[in-house]
Amino acid sequence: HLMIGLPCSGKTTYARQLAGKTDALLLILDVWHLKLFGHDVGHEDHDKRHERIEKIMWDVAKHVLGIGGDVILDYGCWARVERDDYRNRAKELGADFKLHYMDVPYSELYRRLEERNRNLPEGAFEIPKAEMDRYITIFQPPTGDELV
Repeated sequence: HLMIGLPCSGKTTYARQLAGKTDALLLILDVWHLKLFGHDVGHEDHDKRHERIEKIMWDVAKHVLGIGGDVILDYGCWARVERDDYRNRAKELGADFKLHYMDVPYSELYRRLEERNRNLPEGAFEIPKAEMDRYITIFQPPTGDELV
């Protein structure tokens, strides 16, 4: 299971619900990142750190999938090329693959962002509005053929 969406779209909430209904291993990128590096949104190494954690998490996921388990990756995967890569990786392992896209209007994302930043939940980053503005410009929503 690969969670897709921008911050505040409900990915982690949904991923936790899904994990509660299945025996899947839940890997939440932001939780690991915060424990390792703290609140570093806007830091020049933030994205590199995220990528390193993703690689480690994939190694764990690959092992679990290899022994027949299920995995939920709460990454975001904003680019089509990333999603295609994970789809191909799962296929190579003989694992099923499913995208879960949290399609939330931008106005609602900003409302949730404001609330989240006021009452920051454990395991979540505080994200300045300017960062969300930037994220929206680089996010590539999944197309219909990806969601089948």
